[in-house]
Amino acid sequence: MGEHPMPEGIMQLGLGFWGSLTVALGSGRPQNEAKSGGESSDVIYRDPAGLRNFVRSMTGLSMGANVAIARKFPWDKYKSFVDVGTAQGGLPVQIALAHQHVSGYGFDMPVVGPIFEEYVDSFGLAHRLRFNPGDFFSDPLPKADVLLMGHILHNWNLEEKRMLIAKAYEALSPGGALIVYDSVIDDSRSQNTFGLLMSLNMLVETRGGFDYTGADCQSWLRDGGFRETYVDHLAGPDSMVVGIK
Repeated sequence: MGEHPMPEGIMQLGLGFWGSLTVALGSGRPQNEAKSGGESSDVIYRDPAGLRNFVRSMTGLSMGANVAIARKFPWDKYKSFVDVGTAQGGLPVQIALAHQHVSGYGFDMPVVGPIFEEYVDSFGLAHRLRFNPGDFFSDPLPKADVLLMGHILHNWNLEEKRMLIAKAYEALSPGGALIVYDSVIDDSRSQNTFGLLMSLNMLVETRGGFDYTGADCQSWLRDGGFRETYVDHLAGPDSMVVGIK
């Protein structure tokens, strides 16, 4: 094990809650705000300074994978995309910088909109990248040629994962693509140490989230109607699983 080292400081986001790891392992229940009936996301969204710091950290965490997606995915075949759970907009910006013919939307909770727009404006990309407010549990996803879910799917239980995949399938154009990326665990579960630890972190911090192997995700995509699937490594511990409608 140990092929992918843990990026410095990443696990500090939930380090305090790991003090209750034994309780989490014994009970199967989260040990953050959800322990007392709340949600960690509620705390983040209510604190403007904390929200800004959080979305910036997501940009830093995801930058290597974002650049790789912009470089490795065949964007010449597509014209539009939606980044689901976009945060600051790091992924849309990297795609737009690399491919002048592509335009897209960042989809996230309304409170994130001004932060997204400020970041996009700093790159002079406001004419090609727009913010679409919404909740991916209660609202339909915007329609596009490509939908992306980066560090999103692992937060949820299996039923919720399948629901999000189904929503993405419905929103995609015929022949469109869903790109899911996380710290995808290798199929033998013996190499991606960070992915395994992140899955444990999901136990500590969410009600049902878990990380998964490439084979797991490909199976969910096929069950959801996608006719082709493949896995491609991005950067560090992250890989993308792609489904073609």
